[in-house]
Amino acid sequence: MITGELKSKVDRVWDAFWSGGISNPLEVIEQITYLLFIRRLDELQTVKDKMARRGIPDTYPFFRRDQQDLRWQNFKDAEPAQMYQTVAEKVFPYLRALGGEDSTYSHHMKDARFTIPTPNLLSKVVLLLEGIPLQDKDTKGDLYEYMLGKIATAGQNGQFRTPRHIIQLMVEMMEPNPRDEICDPACGTAGFLVAASEYLQHVHKDDLIEADNQRHFNNSMFHGFDFDSTMLRIGSMNMLQHDVASPDIRYRDSLSQDAGKDTARYSLILANPPFAGSLDYETTSSDLLKVVKTKKTELLFLALFLKLLKPGGRAAVIVPDGVLFGSTKAHKELRRMLVEEQKLNAVVKLPSGVFKPYAGVSTAILFFTKTDSGGTDEVWFYDVKADGFSLDDKRTPLLTEERLGPHAADLTAEEHAKNNLPDVLARWKRRTTDERDRARTEQSFCVPKSAIIAEGYDLSLNRYKEIVHEEVATRPPLEILADLERLNKEMEVELSKLGEDLA
Repeated sequence: MITGELKSKVDRVWDAFWSGGISNPLEVIEQITYLLFIRRLDELQTVKDKMARRGIPDTYPFFRRDQQDLRWQNFKDAEPAQMYQTVAEKVFPYLRALGGEDSTYSHHMKDARFTIPTPNLLSKVVLLLEGIPLQDKDTKGDLYEYMLGKIATAGQNGQFRTPRHIIQLMVEMMEPNPRDEICDPACGTAGFLVAASEYLQHVHKDDLIEADNQRHFNNSMFHGFDFDSTMLRIGSMNMLQHDVASPDIRYRDSLSQDAGKDTARYSLILANPPFAGSLDYETTSSDLLKVVKTKKTELLFLALFLKLLKPGGRAAVIVPDGVLFGSTKAHKELRRMLVEEQKLNAVVKLPSGVFKPYAGVSTAILFFTKTDSGGTDEVWFYDVKADGFSLDDKRTPLLTEERLGPHAADLTAEEHAKNNLPDVLARWKRRTTDERDRARTEQSFCVPKSAIIAEGYDLSLNRYKEIVHEEVATRPPLEILADLERLNKEMEVELSKLGEDLA
């Protein structure tokens, strides 16, 4: 995690943006993103220069000899006015025209706009970024995540971020491997793809040393789609800051474009798609309507996931509670498909405050495997009551940093009551063994396929959870009436004595 000193630097620059007239957090992130990108290009060019001195020619330099003044190392120490002129009049036109690096970064930068209003503000931002050791992938990744965490207004457009600890939980439960092709069809800032890359770099570090695995990791493992160009730029840079060289982050309205060309392509889908309500049939992919006839975006995204997954592919996706128990024909049919035609593994119910302050909607995580031949036997349910943070708009941490998230070890019963995530991860791994013996009164339990069919494929946890009501012993009514009569007589006697004393 980044230190308090670095956080305070970011906070000061953030305040400077606001006082300078830029109040949209997305725009702030975007401007910082451009500067991080130009710094990254300079770092890559430095590596190329060293290789050239060793006799390895640089066939396509990022900066020609007449463009040396555009390099970060050459303009970062200039006077604010000169730096501002260089960045505004030379660096950004260079970014927009950049096409030599065959990657999604150069593609998304073609519409780059420089909106930092003053030389002094630009100088402050450059000074901040120069003072941060971005060569450390953990530092630069955490720095970028911290900045992304400041996006609070994005939720107004349905683009709110999934909390990082929830993403980490889903990734840990899915256990990505070096052969996976991972997709998020509504990637936003690429949080799921970043978390998957971090998991692989940590758990499969030795495997990634192999040339083929490294090539796959950098060029063909990660795929993200979005129809917001700002999100695409931020998502691409987020991946770059986490050392993924060339992810497939591109423009696509996943529901309205033909998804046929990507049919059965991906082995893992991690997603929290937007729940925007309804779409017109005319704008919806005919391929998806063949799977489920509906206008509901949450159902269409589930149909899309089934379309994109290859046989044996698995998915962990967040859905609104309505998907679990909705009574329309489309709702029931999609749940039937998951239970009967695919393998539904688990339903993890999340507390309704997880997405505050953006939204208070109740959600759950669905875990399933595409088989096209069934396979559901028992479905594991977990009722998450606490995720380590308060469930109000402030989302205040309830525990110290090392006791938060899915990796916190040896939590006490009191700490577990504030953070269920480590227990979710531990019990998920035992879902096919002793978890099947747990009573439905517990926080997690398994439900056989036959019981789910009997309930019309209802997947809401409360449908199957058994609540034991504590028996309260009460006295017989006649005994209570007798006591009331006795008390009334005593009151009459006392009132009569009081009247005599006052006479």
